[in-house]
Amino acid sequence: MVKRADLVEELTWRGLLYQQTEGAAKALAAGSLSGYAGFDPTAPSLHVGSLVPIMGLVHLQRAGHTPVALVGGGTALIGDPSGKASERQLLDEETVRANGSAILAQLEHFLDFSGPYAAVSADNSEWLRGLDLLEFLRDTGKYFTVNYMLAKESVKARIETGISFTEFAYMLLQAYDFLELHRRRGVTLQLGGSDQWGNITAGIELIRRAGGAEAHGITLPLVSTAEGTKFGKTEAGTVWLDPVRTSPYQFYQFWINAEDRDAGSYLRMFTLLSRAEIEELDSLLQSQPEKREAQRALAADVTTRVHGVDAARIAEEVSSVLFGKRDAAELSLPVIEALSREIPFAEVERSAPTSVADLVVTAGLAPSKGAARRLLDQGGVYVNGARAAADLDLGSVAPLPGNHLLLRKGARQYGLIRLRG
Repeated sequence: MVKRADLVEELTWRGLLYQQTEGAAKALAAGSLSGYAGFDPTAPSLHVGSLVPIMGLVHLQRAGHTPVALVGGGTALIGDPSGKASERQLLDEETVRANGSAILAQLEHFLDFSGPYAAVSADNSEWLRGLDLLEFLRDTGKYFTVNYMLAKESVKARIETGISFTEFAYMLLQAYDFLELHRRRGVTLQLGGSDQWGNITAGIELIRRAGGAEAHGITLPLVSTAEGTKFGKTEAGTVWLDPVRTSPYQFYQFWINAEDRDAGSYLRMFTLLSRAEIEELDSLLQSQPEKREAQRALAADVTTRVHGVDAARIAEEVSSVLFGKRDAAELSLPVIEALSREIPFAEVERSAPTSVADLVVTAGLAPSKGAARRLLDQGGVYVNGARAAADLDLGSVAPLPGNHLLLRKGARQYGLIRLRG
């Protein structure tokens, strides 16, 4: 547990503090408060970039404050212009509701919704759906000048290319969210990405002017890699928390492939490892970078948090197989089944008169039977970890659990065959 008085220092050390309003640190140290972060349900899953505000809420809770996870079921029907070069595609209400439910389920992997300082979930559709337009303009819009709104970065960035009144008004709605959470749940702190500073300060101003109360904001950094590329993007696309969209193995690989220059900062930002543990891993990263101990600890920790202990263990074993560090004979059925989703996979009848060359082609490791034979003659094919010859009797090969044969071409190309019947 981090003491309340040390929370800002902890966030700073972990690289999670970008900006704070004057008095925020004092308010956090004075006693338990409620702070919220919003999550946009425009997709059925959060992605690794979402881990930054999530970890902000995690540290808030660990310091003895109440985290409030707000799903923007109302604002998602409009769209936040922050960081966007063009208008968002509008979603229907049913899709937004389903997305919101999926996101809340993912947040339960990080926040304790039942223990001390239990986290609270909220959906702004609760108060935005029934909001009267005239009442909103009279009671909220009157506090904001157009000049004030035009000065915000999220709006300024879109003036040249164009911004609809719908997205222009988003700032007022987010400010209204802060006011409603303040009234309903006593929330006095908002966390968000650095691109949300304008929206956060608008909410603080609304709370002050509408009720004379004090509120605060903390922004967290928008993470980029040491090379300056966008965090969370790979050649395959976005890295999601949903195992259907990004498998636990692919998720694990994202973290274990972190550059040495990024691994230390990722350990601070995305794990709850102690300073001593992280500093020791930093030291190993400097003295023995080839062992990638920091990346392995990072991948294991975050994958376990998101997907569970078993999925993380299987992802690690799949990784060890595909990178030649594990004997195929040791593989369990769950690992083999996970492998089948990551490498070329096919099923063949056990009774079919198939040669090993046929299997090499079926597994996608050679374009033709002739090419497969040449590979076999050169000693470049392995079946269940043993080098295979062209005349190998497949009946003499003990299959892996689930009647599988694992084929390997060279050092890194794999295919998996399941024998039916």
